[in-house]
Order: sequence, then C-alpha cells, then structure tokens
Amino acid sequence: METAAKKMIVRVELWHGLFLLMLLLTLGQAQIIDPTALLAGGLFMGLNFFLLSFGVAWVLMPLAGKGRVTVGVTVLILKFLIFLALLITLFYRFDFDAISFSVGFSTLILAIFFESIRKSLQAER
Repeated sequence: METAAKKMIVRVELWHGLFLLMLLLTLGQAQIIDPTALLAGGLFMGLNFFLLSFGVAWVLMPLAGKGRVTVGVTVLILKFLIFLALLITLFYRFDFDAISFSVGFSTLILAIFFESIRKSLQAER
C-alpha cells in the first residue's frame, strides 16, 4: 500500500476518534445518548474500516498472484461474516440503544467526508 493511502487512512481514523470524543463529551454528558452504545458503534465501524482498508490494499496490491487474491477475498468475506455475527450478538445479547450505536457508527462517514474536504482544499493550494 502506498504511503499516501496509509496516511489518509490514519487521518480518517483520527477524525473518527475526534468526532466520537466530541459526541461523547457533548451528547453523553447531557444524557441524550447512551455512551456505551456510542463507543461500541464507533469502535465497531473504526475497526471494520481499518481491517477492510488494509485487506483490500493487500488483495489489490500490484503483482498479486492469483492465489493471494483468492486468499484475500476469502479473508475479506470471512471478516464480513464475523463482523455481521458480532453486530447481531451486540444487539440481541447486550441490549444496546440502536440510535446511539448508529450515531457512533455514522461518525466514520463524517470523518471520511471531512478528510476528503481537507484533501481537496489542500490540493487547491
């Protein structure tokens, strides 16, 4: 994976952590959302994004052999199934607040949006 792509992934994760912290300090303190569910949603999505980004980069690496691509796709499918099972377990076993979980889950989308704006403004200079 290129260094620029790694840096962008790390920056997206940093934005994601910042947004989670801001939401936790504002909405969590006001008891509008469940802090545990917010952090669980954010952690779930952050870990999923991190594993997916590096997994896809490993599969799409230039000159990757056919066997490596097959193994990589299999690992990504397995990761997807494990995360889906974990998500189902979280909601049925631990009784998380779905709204708070989805707010934490959505902070990654916001982080990607802010990083893309930052990158486009930097390119204009």
